[in-house]
Amino acid sequence: MAAHFGRRLRKGAASTAVAAAAVAALSASQAPGVAGEDNRPATAGATNSVPDGTGGATGNSPYYTDLPPLKSPEPGPSAPVGTPVSRGDAEAGIPATVLDAYKKAAAELRTSKPGCNMPWQLLAAIGNVESGQARGGQVDADGTTLHRILGPQLDGNGFALIPDTDGGAYDGNSSYDQAVGPMQFIPSTWAWAGRDGNGDGKKDPNNIYDAALAAGHYLCRNDWDLSREADLHSAILSYNNSQDYLALVLNWMEYYRKGTHTVPDGTGGVPEHRSDEGTHRVPSPRPTQPPTTKPAPKPHEPGDGNGGNETPGPKPPTPKPPVPPTPTPPPTTPGTPTDLVDHLTGTGTGKLTAMAGDAFTERIGVRAETKVGKSVAKVRIRFTLTGDTDATFAGGETVATVATDAKGVALAPPLQAREKTGDFKVTAAVVGRQLKGVDYTATVTERVADALARTGTDPLICAAGGEFAGQVQVKATYRGAAAGKVAATATVVKSLLDATPNDKGPYFKDATGKPVRSLTGLRTDAKGLLTLPKLYADDTTGTFLLRVTTAGGATLTVPLTVEAASPAVPTPDPSTSSGSPAPDPSASS
Repeated sequence: MAAHFGRRLRKGAASTAVAAAAVAALSASQAPGVAGEDNRPATAGATNSVPDGTGGATGNSPYYTDLPPLKSPEPGPSAPVGTPVSRGDAEAGIPATVLDAYKKAAAELRTSKPGCNMPWQLLAAIGNVESGQARGGQVDADGTTLHRILGPQLDGNGFALIPDTDGGAYDGNSSYDQAVGPMQFIPSTWAWAGRDGNGDGKKDPNNIYDAALAAGHYLCRNDWDLSREADLHSAILSYNNSQDYLALVLNWMEYYRKGTHTVPDGTGGVPEHRSDEGTHRVPSPRPTQPPTTKPAPKPHEPGDGNGGNETPGPKPPTPKPPVPPTPTPPPTTPGTPTDLVDHLTGTGTGKLTAMAGDAFTERIGVRAETKVGKSVAKVRIRFTLTGDTDATFAGGETVATVATDAKGVALAPPLQAREKTGDFKVTAAVVGRQLKGVDYTATVTERVADALARTGTDPLICAAGGEFAGQVQVKATYRGAAAGKVAATATVVKSLLDATPNDKGPYFKDATGKPVRSLTGLRTDAKGLLTLPKLYADDTTGTFLLRVTTAGGATLTVPLTVEAASPAVPTPDPSTSSGSPAPDPSASS
């Protein structure tokens, strides 16, 4: 294995010493004992197998040993949404569908196993080492490989010995198991580790979405936290128990962390060197075929019953010069549906407008067509939201990928408006192709109410110089339903026809206690209710008008009455009963 690392480093390396030192440092680190499929601890530092004989997820099958370039990728500025960026080192390019699968798997694990801290770059590193990113992204619109990716049969002849466990269902081999698919799972591991990553109801090791999610769960078992170096090393070694493999995966993971870019499906580079180069495997015996011509008779020899005469036998026929074989044209890779797409067209979506907090009633859709206008099914379309609002798709995402149906149409998930108003853009683009996308503009408007009503019926009366006993509360509705979070104002106006604030009569108090007769920035609660601050009255008597207005134009006018204060009643002197002095008791005597 060391020879492979050295040869790869010498090829195109700007500084062999620097690269060799980096790999040596990684290879020298010893991970703690790892667990096999049955969770039995493995021996630290083992390089050929794990104790249960399976060799981790892959059965210790061969893998690509090419190292990343010494120079980190430096992708250029982002291209417009929906257009893959194709700048930087070729090794940093990851096919669009394959990269999408890694990121979706990592996102799912952030929810299902948040303590694992799975970086998608780890899945990308293993995917590159195991299969060269599904052989450069040779996958269809659903993420299934166009050609089966198989490791050698694990017959004990240079590799682990794993007799068939799946009846050939996954690898087509009913005698021995073989590693299968872009993440190179052996069937016995896939039987319990397989996942459905693309939601089609199947667990297929040949599908990059299924395989990436399965690899993520496999690496996150045993309560490993991949943000810890020891757990990260244990997880990688459990996938393929080799220190060289560990160092290689760590190299690629770090390389991808420094920058990657998307390339169209089927155009990614494939590594050149494998870990089994130079091994001498005895090929599996094949049944021999009977000869097609009779052998030439041998000359007689002494003692052969011919009296010792050495009569020569018939001469063998003179061989004819060989006819050169007709050259067979190299196989061509069948075109994918994505290759047939010439352009996208909109499906007649109307004006996209929704009030904050509401779902958009219109769905965004596009149709994938050939150059002559024929529809193309099974093409992956990526819908991306951009803009200053916080609108999302119904599931909370801002990016969604949908395959076109039999009519070539892909509908984006329903759009959901949040609280921030304004315009945003939705771009539909073909995954894996640099074709012009289709843009839609959508608008989120503010919440509104179309009706207001008081929740109480008691008249609002106050004595001059006093305060009103109760607080004014109103309820806002829109089309009969409670209108929550609607902006409102409250003003003591001069008259029904003059909405300017009155300079006399009832008033509110600001934070410093000063009178104010107009309040702005009010907002109804989730139930559409708005309770105004306490009202006070100055010395002016009469009937005044309080006007409450909401966004959307709903208005309610509430009368406020200020009465003259009652005159003070003098308190009688308790020493007299009628206002005259009390009689003197001594006068009767």
